[in-house]
Formats: sequence, C-alpha cells, structure tokens
Amino acid sequence: MVNATSLPPLHPIYIQLLDAVDVGIHIINQEGKSVIYNRKMSEIEDMDKEDVLNKSIMEIFLFQSEEESRLLQALRKGSVRKNARQTYFNFKGQEITTINDTFPLVHEGNIIGAVEIAKDITKIERLTRVSAQEKPEARYTFDQIIGQSRSIREVIEGAQKATRTTSSVLIFGETGTGKELFAQSIHNGSERASKAFISQNCAALPDTLIEGILFGTVKGAFTGATEHPGLFEQAHGGTLMLDEINSLSAPLQAKLLRAIQEKTIRRIGDTKDRPIDVRIIATLNEDPLKAIEKNDLREDLYYRLSVVYIVVPPLRERKEDIPLLVEHFINKYNQRFQLNVPSVSEGVLNLFFEYDWPGNIRELEHMIEGAMNLIHYDEEIDYTHLPTHVRTKFPLYETFTKPLTAFSIPESEATKPLQSFMEEAEMLYIDQVLKHHQGNITQAAKNLGISRQSLQYRMKKYDINVKSI
Repeated sequence: MVNATSLPPLHPIYIQLLDAVDVGIHIINQEGKSVIYNRKMSEIEDMDKEDVLNKSIMEIFLFQSEEESRLLQALRKGSVRKNARQTYFNFKGQEITTINDTFPLVHEGNIIGAVEIAKDITKIERLTRVSAQEKPEARYTFDQIIGQSRSIREVIEGAQKATRTTSSVLIFGETGTGKELFAQSIHNGSERASKAFISQNCAALPDTLIEGILFGTVKGAFTGATEHPGLFEQAHGGTLMLDEINSLSAPLQAKLLRAIQEKTIRRIGDTKDRPIDVRIIATLNEDPLKAIEKNDLREDLYYRLSVVYIVVPPLRERKEDIPLLVEHFINKYNQRFQLNVPSVSEGVLNLFFEYDWPGNIRELEHMIEGAMNLIHYDEEIDYTHLPTHVRTKFPLYETFTKPLTAFSIPESEATKPLQSFMEEAEMLYIDQVLKHHQGNITQAAKNLGISRQSLQYRMKKYDINVKSI
C-alpha cells in the first residue's frame, strides 16, 4: 500500500527497466531527497548514483536557491514544466543542458514526490555555441550553378534579379536540388556580399534550443544563461538563411514573423527590443501550399517570406544537364582522389537518363563519388560500379545499351516476339556474367543486383549449369 505522505520502495525489476530506457529519470521524495536516479541520468550529469541517492537536491547541484530547481518547484508548488530547456551545474561544477519534463507525483490529493525526465543536449548546445561564433562564408555564385537546360536557366535569371533588392526570398525545391547554392549566389550578387552570410537548419535542433540561437539570450534568462547574441544579430547587415523553415513550431514562426516585419528582435529574458538589418532567405523541401494545409507553415509567414519566390527544378525535369553535372563531379573527385577517370560509359549515361533521381543532384554526386571509390586509376565508370539499388532497378541495362549483334536475328528468320527476345537476352547475359565470375553464383548475383535465390531460379528456368561453365 502507498502511504499518502511517502513514496513506496521500488521493486528491483522496475529499477532494471528504468536503467534500460534512453532518457534520464530523477525522482525525489517528499523531503526533497533523491530516491530514483537511473543510469541514463547518471551519464547525462556525470555523477554516480552513490553521489545522488538519499541526498537533497541542494546538496547535489549548485543552485543558489530552491527556486532554481524545477524538481523542488514541482514538489513544493505542484508546478509542471513540459519540454523545457534547462542549463545547470552539478556539484563538480560541470555545465549540463537538457530538455526536461518535470511534474509532481500525486497520491490521494497529496504531493508525495516529483519526477524529472531529461533528454541530454549538452553536446549540441556546446557545438551550436561554437558554430554561432563562426561567420560562415557564402562560397557560391551564379556562374558556379551547373546547367544549360531552359528550366534551370530561367530560375537562375529570376534569382539574379533578386540581388537588386533586400526583399525576403523563399526557395522551394526537393532535397538535393541545390537550394543553398541559390541562397549563397543571391547574397554574393547583392550589396550585402561583404557582410555575413549565416545558414541555420531549423530542423536540426529542438525549438527550445533554436529560439535562443536565433534571437540570443541575456544573462540570467535561465539557469546558466549567458549574454549571447543570436544569429539575427550576428547576421546584421548581411543575410540569414533559414533552411526547412516549416519545421519550426507555430509560436516560433509567429515570433519570426514579428522580427521580419518590425525589424527588431528581443533576446530571451530581455525586456528591450534590438534593431536588426537582415535579409531573410528561407527554404522549403515541400510545396509551401501543402505545408500550409498541414499547418506546418503559417500562412501569414509564407506571404511575408515569398516576396521573391524561387522554385528549383528537380533533376528529373532537367535531365539534359546530366552530362555537364557528371563531367563536373568526375573532375572534382579526380582531383580529390588523385585519379584520372575519363568519363562514364555510354551505357551508364543512358541509364542516368532513364533513372528518376529521387535524391536529385546530391544523389548523382554521391553516386559518382561512390563509383570512383571502386575504380582503378584511369578506368571508365561502368555499370558494375553503380550502387546496388540502381543495378537492381536496371538489372539488364548494360546488356541492352551495348550493340545488339549478339542478339541479331538472321534475315531469313521471322522477327521474334518481344517476350522471346527478352528471355533469350536474359539467358545469354546471365550465362556471360557467370562465366565472368568462373561460375561463382554469389558474385554473379551481386554483379547482377539480384539475390542468390533469384539467380538460382533463373538458372533453373534457362537450364544453365555452372559445371559446364
């Protein structure tokens, strides 16, 4: 039975379960002493259980008063905090930053303890402090955007016009289409080119952390907070690129809208507004109208950002640019890897034109880089160097992109039905690949991009015997 004024002892099995979860759990009893402190919390705060259990919160952490401890506030006042960022110091003086849920434990109307569930973001916080101090440079200009297709040239021409003003820009494009290249090019082509260009992926960090990164903090805003300018202040006079803007929560989008419209920001914990002069370039990897329908993007923020609206086409809509892009990436990795790869084979280039490129230009670059890791010094990239998922989708492509002399039908014979021709081509190609691998079924299946079982099925179907190879 649970006493109305105390926490019951916990069964050892439950202790094991608490130690197995990947979040920190810290529970105090009615006297403010720690009774449960799981393994993950021990890792987050770098303290042994023996340093914590049966001790009061004020003994364990360097709080100046009980008001600074959310656990004690939950215990004394019944306060509840959800998904709240907290920075504090353990008794060793180490700074810790977590995202916490803190709430009282209530039994029969009485508070008998309090619990805190924590996710560690200490390393992320330190990294963002370092990165925020750096001034990323915009490296790209419009003449470095590769492509001669009509679709990409029209986008480039439209984006170049945006360099003449300071209006907000919204760039929509699928993942891997090169949205940041356009953002950097707009910055470098504008009068702000000599000032800072700062890029922040809004999806990379939780709201509780990114708000401080964007708007800054003042000392004392929360436990451990320091005087810290946000990205808006750091980009003053320059450009701030906000990637995946739709990943921000609605309240934070509202705060962003206010900053853009009023050209002022207020640091977390501050009482005064600070003027800013920043051009905003935001990016989305999904259609903004769909994002609005899903309530992922505020409609008023969309209209404020899309003064200049740029749509970067996916690679499947500008396939005539593939040869130029392939040449560029081969040259790039020839220099990086000290190779002398001349090109891709004609069959691979034809396959590239057939492929739908879900990962766009980034996928093409990674495919070229991956192939050049498998290649000899001056070898041409061919079908065997492509990733498995592509060869699986086009298992016989290399055969059909070569001259069809092996499959030519004598003029004296009637033309065969397509199905018969396909089966004959498949049988001949499987036989050739098996011979190439000296009858090794595993290696042949890997080369063909199919499973060993699938190859064995086809060998049985076409009566191909490895003993005769």
